[in-house]
Amino acid sequence: MSDFGVLSLLPPLVAIGLAIWSKRVILALFSGIWIGGVMISGWNPITGTTQSLEWIVGSVTDDWNARILIFDFLIGAGVGLIYKSGGVHALAKALSKRVRTSRGASVLGWLMGVLVFFDDYTNTIIVGNTMRPVTDRTRVSREMLAYIDDSTAAPVAGLALISTWIGYELAMIGRGFDAFNISYNSYDAWLSSIPFRFYSILAIILVFIVAYTHRHYGPMLHAEYRARTTGKVLRDGAKPLMTTETDIGAPKEGGSPWDFVIPVLALVVVSLLGLWYTGAANLAAYDQDLGWWTELENPFGVNFISYSFVDSFREADAATALLWGSFVMVVVASIMLLGRKRMTLEEWEETVIRGMKQMIFANTVLVLAWSLGNAADTVGTGSYVINLATSSGADLGPWMPLIMFLAAMFVAFTTGTSWGTFAIMVPLGVQMSLAFTNGQVNEIVFATIGAAFTGSIFGDHCSPISDTTIMSSMFSGSDHIDHVTTQIPYAVTVAVIGAVLYILFGLGVRSWAVLLPLGIVLLVGAWYVLSEWYGKKAGIPHGKVPVYVVEE
Repeated sequence: MSDFGVLSLLPPLVAIGLAIWSKRVILALFSGIWIGGVMISGWNPITGTTQSLEWIVGSVTDDWNARILIFDFLIGAGVGLIYKSGGVHALAKALSKRVRTSRGASVLGWLMGVLVFFDDYTNTIIVGNTMRPVTDRTRVSREMLAYIDDSTAAPVAGLALISTWIGYELAMIGRGFDAFNISYNSYDAWLSSIPFRFYSILAIILVFIVAYTHRHYGPMLHAEYRARTTGKVLRDGAKPLMTTETDIGAPKEGGSPWDFVIPVLALVVVSLLGLWYTGAANLAAYDQDLGWWTELENPFGVNFISYSFVDSFREADAATALLWGSFVMVVVASIMLLGRKRMTLEEWEETVIRGMKQMIFANTVLVLAWSLGNAADTVGTGSYVINLATSSGADLGPWMPLIMFLAAMFVAFTTGTSWGTFAIMVPLGVQMSLAFTNGQVNEIVFATIGAAFTGSIFGDHCSPISDTTIMSSMFSGSDHIDHVTTQIPYAVTVAVIGAVLYILFGLGVRSWAVLLPLGIVLLVGAWYVLSEWYGKKAGIPHGKVPVYVVEE
């Protein structure tokens, strides 16, 4: 690794700057990789290009990376099958049979957003398309539906134990540990960071609060009051985005809720068992009392019961477990559809391919993010930033979660991509937090990881140029600008409370068991005060809109 000094910042800065300017994350990430390749090639653009391609090839052919890429393609195929089967719409229809009020429709939208945890794109498609007729019937504004859709998509997918996100998140955490030359289980670090992801957790809670109470503030109060009192789910002059079907096509009629439930359960159960199995296998291999079993030749001969789920998860091979789960999901969905002749073999093949096609963009970003990490490591980006931060002598360790949270929020909001932000901020955050803890993996490291992830999700959640924000407007049938303006006050409320919690962390309150409940109390208090204040300002007492009941 050469000593480029301040120039070592070029790869990530080029990626960030170009993403902000062009709004094209693929171009931005590749440009960052290419700059790194040119730098280590003596500023020769030809050899720099070949080096860039070598980094990309290496990212694809790495064993762990390859498993994650295949997992993404398989889960795309599985989601395609259950969507095409009509099972998703059948489940939503079954859940909505008893929904006759605006409160019931809003809460059901939130529940659907939480249930569809395995992918943010799928979440926006399913919740928007299935709930739109229900919310229109109960006079819930399209702005509110888009908010419910958007605020449960990325936050839920980022927190889920099994999703299209987790492999990428684990990869970014692992890159940070590798760059610091520390061997630590990425899944363990990921699990430990979950309670510190204050923004994501509180955003999901706020959606439920406003959905159930019907108390609002900001432009959302006017939108909901308009819909409830006039029946206009869109404002006059609104220009809703087209509500199109995905590449998979329209779902089949006559689907069963079980077409959705059983494959998803198979995904969850097999993945969890896979995590336990691979973790227990690794523990057994390291166990001094089971030293004879280092080659894993007879895994079923090991007493797995002697290892708890928690201990096993900390040593699990997440990439392998997720690969098994996604494959079983596809197999189960295929058997259900082909066995009942709900789909011909030709339709099955076409759906599987189109489902995989949905993951091409995500996997492209993933490969380029890995490669950008290689470029940054080679030119010494992390080392330079760490040396710069530690040279002042100030102990910034406790403040790293706040610093990374604010930085990730800015980058994600301006670029419109959480994944692109992950690629830059998460490995850097891991390295910097480790530098201030002298290589000790503790609450500071876990909180920094959580803050970097959840700060990035802020941008994915409410940036007007974010793909999921646009898709939420599209599938909810909302005017895009109306969706952004009604959602931002809620997002900023949660972000401010998240920042307060990270400030308290920096001041010495390190336990998430204290911080998270406090955050919920602050969230409820802020929501109450803001709805009272804005409701008084708008002439709507308490900011509370009436509950609409559908007449039979």
